[in-house]
Parts: sequence; structure tokens; C-alpha cells
Amino acid sequence: MAKAAAKPAAKKAAAKSAKPAAAGPALRKEFDTDRFRAGLAMRRAVLGAEYVDASIAKADDFMVDFQKMVTEFCWGEIWTRPGLDRKTRSMLNLAMLTALNRPNELRLHIKGAVNNGVTRDEMKEIFLACCVYAGVPAGLDAFKIASDVFREADGK
Repeated sequence: MAKAAAKPAAKKAAAKSAKPAAAGPALRKEFDTDRFRAGLAMRRAVLGAEYVDASIAKADDFMVDFQKMVTEFCWGEIWTRPGLDRKTRSMLNLAMLTALNRPNELRLHIKGAVNNGVTRDEMKEIFLACCVYAGVPAGLDAFKIASDVFREADGK
């Protein structure tokens, strides 16, 4: 019983540790939940408020349920858990997105990984490991995408 009480408290503490960006656009009534707000704060802290707020603002009636699910479940439930820090979660995401060959999400999460303190050398090691376990073509794509993101970030 004590464990059950501790879990919500730990989730609230983890949600508070996300550095919320400035308040974004007015939210739809479908997004008016505590879990959505916690997920939105985490999502903004990792991916950047500009990108996240644009995604939320563009959610039409067809996409609203998807945005709600992603923000509440992925970001409000999983990313706010206390078991792993944000840097570790980012490193896992880079490996999984590489293995799944998801270049658009990988590009986004490389930027998020930088925000979470993952270094370029750490990313290199992740992508090299992916070459072995997910295949050289997947690793090569990850290296190319990361190089593009780094060039953009460096203004080259």
C-alpha cells in the first residue's frame, strides 16, 4: 500500500523536474488534464517549445487524439517516470529510432538529446553499436542524419 502511494508522489516530483518552457498557445479542452500538462512541460523541455507548440497548434480534429496520446502517454507517463534520467532516455531513443529506421523522429530526438546533455561522442558510440545490432545501413543513416543536424546547429 505504501508503494502505491509513493508512485504518484514520485511521478509528480519527476514531472516538476521537467523545466517547463514559457506557456504556449491556449490548449483545447481535450488537453485539459494534469497528465497532458506534465507531458507538455517535459516535451517542451526536451524538444523545444517552438516545435512542440507548433505541433499542438496544428492539431486539427483528426490529429487531436494522436497529440493527446503522445503528450499524455509518451511524455506525461513514460518520460516523467523517476527510473531513468532524461539523458539516458534520450540515448535509448536514439538507439531505438536508429534500429527502427525512423529518420524524421531521429532528427528531432538528436536535437532533444543535445538538450538533455548527450554529447556528440556519446551519439557516435550509440550509432556504432547500432551498426552491429541493427545493421550498418541503419547506423549509416543515423550518422548522416546526425551530421546534418550538427552542421545546422553549428551554422555550417
